[in-house]
Amino acid sequence: MKSIMFKRTYSYWFLVPAGIVYLLIFLLPTILSFFFSLTRWDLVDWTFIGLENFRMFFREQSLAIGFQNTLIYAVVTCFLKVVLGLFLGVLLTSKLRSKHLLRSILFFPTLVSTIAVGIAFSMMMHPSQGLINSALAAIGLSGPDWLGDTKLALLSVAFVDVWKGIGFAVVIYIAGIVSIPTDYYEALQIDGGGGWHKFWSIIVPLSRPATHSVIILSFIGGLRSFDLIWTMTKGGPGFTTDLIASIIYKQYQGGFYGLSTAGNVILFLIVAVLAVPLNMYLNRKEVER
Repeated sequence: MKSIMFKRTYSYWFLVPAGIVYLLIFLLPTILSFFFSLTRWDLVDWTFIGLENFRMFFREQSLAIGFQNTLIYAVVTCFLKVVLGLFLGVLLTSKLRSKHLLRSILFFPTLVSTIAVGIAFSMMMHPSQGLINSALAAIGLSGPDWLGDTKLALLSVAFVDVWKGIGFAVVIYIAGIVSIPTDYYEALQIDGGGGWHKFWSIIVPLSRPATHSVIILSFIGGLRSFDLIWTMTKGGPGFTTDLIASIIYKQYQGGFYGLSTAGNVILFLIVAVLAVPLNMYLNRKEVER
């Protein structure tokens, strides 16, 4: 009995390093964020002010458009990553000869720094000297001001986000599609089913766990997005591409540390309120299946 207890205790000690890292990097900063959101603080001193930071944050002039932009950005990037990820996942698990090379090419943007991607696409989307509009001009088309047009700027950044993140979605879909037992395909072939039946009746339903993962990761990533927006537009023109995260950063730049911390807490709660029910709904659908 003592030997069994010793083995159990011994194995738990291996969890201690991970527990310490989790405590220092995630749990402790989270608790401190909740505390400092109730204070007016700088780098050396703080004063407790209760919920005043939250009241000020909700009176922020651009908050309404920031919340709207955040939802639009998250939904658009999530939807495109799911649709394109599934399509490319099917393509790259087919008998295509160059599929291994294409997998590497698609995944490469995921490895590149988001800041570098933002700077590169900002140059490419320049209205007069950018590569995209120059290519359009070469075939007789007039390109728009991708990042200066209030109607196009947010969607332009969203498409760049999809370009950068689609490789990760494709990898998840490839893993999900490859794990489908071949018995289903053989049964479909015996029944005389074609490529469309294979896709709609086998791949789509049986790759649902992969779809679930892509939806949750992409949606949360879209809600928390900041670096690409800030690199490409800094929330402009005006406030038309401001997300909640960029509003928080502007407050931090202005020296309102308590206010920006309260904004981070609010963003955390928004992500939790939207993502947790979505995750539960997708899990329930998967169990029902």
